[in-house]
Amino acid sequence: MTITAADIYLLLPLLLVTGTVVVAMTAIGIKRDYTSAAIITITGLLLSAIAAAVLMPGTNQQVTPLLIIDQYSLFFTVVTCASAMFIAILSYPYLLALDDNREEYYLLLGVASVGAVVMVSSNHFVSAILGLETMSMSLYGMVAYTVHSKSAAQHPLEASVKYLVLSAAASGILLFGMALVYAQTGTLAFSSLIDLSDSSPGDLGNGFTVLALLMITAGIGFKLSLAPFHIWTPDVYEGSPLPATTYLATIGKVAMFVILLRFMEASEALAFEGILTVLSLIAVASILAGNLLALMQENLKRLLAYSSIAHMGYILIAIIASYYAEGRIGIEAVTFYLLAYLIMSLGTFGVASMVSDSSKEYDSVDDYKGLFWRQPVLAAIFTAMMLSLAGIPLTVGFIGKFYLFFAGVEGALWMLLAAMVIGSGIGLYYYLRVIYRMLEPAPESGAFNRSEQTASAFAVVSVLFVLLLVLGVYPAPVIDLIEAISAYI
Repeated sequence: MTITAADIYLLLPLLLVTGTVVVAMTAIGIKRDYTSAAIITITGLLLSAIAAAVLMPGTNQQVTPLLIIDQYSLFFTVVTCASAMFIAILSYPYLLALDDNREEYYLLLGVASVGAVVMVSSNHFVSAILGLETMSMSLYGMVAYTVHSKSAAQHPLEASVKYLVLSAAASGILLFGMALVYAQTGTLAFSSLIDLSDSSPGDLGNGFTVLALLMITAGIGFKLSLAPFHIWTPDVYEGSPLPATTYLATIGKVAMFVILLRFMEASEALAFEGILTVLSLIAVASILAGNLLALMQENLKRLLAYSSIAHMGYILIAIIASYYAEGRIGIEAVTFYLLAYLIMSLGTFGVASMVSDSSKEYDSVDDYKGLFWRQPVLAAIFTAMMLSLAGIPLTVGFIGKFYLFFAGVEGALWMLLAAMVIGSGIGLYYYLRVIYRMLEPAPESGAFNRSEQTASAFAVVSVLFVLLLVLGVYPAPVIDLIEAISAYI
């Protein structure tokens, strides 16, 4: 397949992200300057997001067998690049006092973003695994980035090794499942696994197909930290530097869910009854385990890790509903909730990173005691993020959960909806517990008088706060956009 000038034009966002890494690497080679590396990375990611937004109207083209550039992939390219830009801005004050080389962090962040952009544009196993491993390899470095710092209080090396070993095992299972699908279909493109005898080299039977799908589901389940594949999540979240945790919890999850959604739709995997049963059990286990385990956590990052497990379970309900419900309501619910989850998680980790730095992270729930009296604006933003994660009205989290609930009702998934309601009720307790800590009287000696809080980092969490409220009160324009782009899945 020949690549034309028009194809290269459609690949402009990906090329801009890749070029940003090359330019940043060259600048670091010429002269080490932390501020310059940050500015180059932030500017490149912003240009990539703008390019994807400009390309979005009317675009729907397969560029080589590996990448699909359509409105859906471009929407998530915008979301991915904008989120990576926000993380880069929030990382700047966090790493400012690091007693080690800081510039390479932005190279790792840029390369991870290249992998994420490839992932959201994949409808082929080869591009999916290349994007996934590109992102994962960079994340191993980001998780362990503060390992040589004498003042770092966390355990980044332990977190990175755990993530590396378990991620490698999950990738092996994922690759084996892909190999089994290839044996069935004769292609590595995401394609239907129904009625294979009419179009494939040899039909090995439904049992063989279900085994392949289960292995792929297990591999993806690890990357999304769905129960029972979630064991790594709290330890890695706790041991990682806050910017790396933020990337893992947001872009890493969203890009992987886009691959899962495209694969499930293209392969018609949900037509196999066994797969629906397994996905339903995983969704219920993730919702209940995530929320129940979060109840006992005193470490904020571990609490948010278990919270993310529950949220991934909520989104899985909408994927199951996409098979039973008429129209595209399930896909639309997945898309909106991924956007909502990204806003909420970025805002939550953003506030945490603003009151922390590489030498001291304030990641205990008790560390936030009295935040309201010391930093009232940050406390208000943090409170809004927590309420949104809990699904309180007038926030984007409420609209997202309502969308998921509506999709579940359309699909008559009553047992899954019951689990979602119970899980949301449990979750309300531990989110309110964090808010209660912030409202308690401030201790005499506190940690929230940092002068390194830059205006740009504060602007990022303010933008996320505005998005959270606007999409919670008036989500119609974004819902209309999502309805339009969901037709391309």
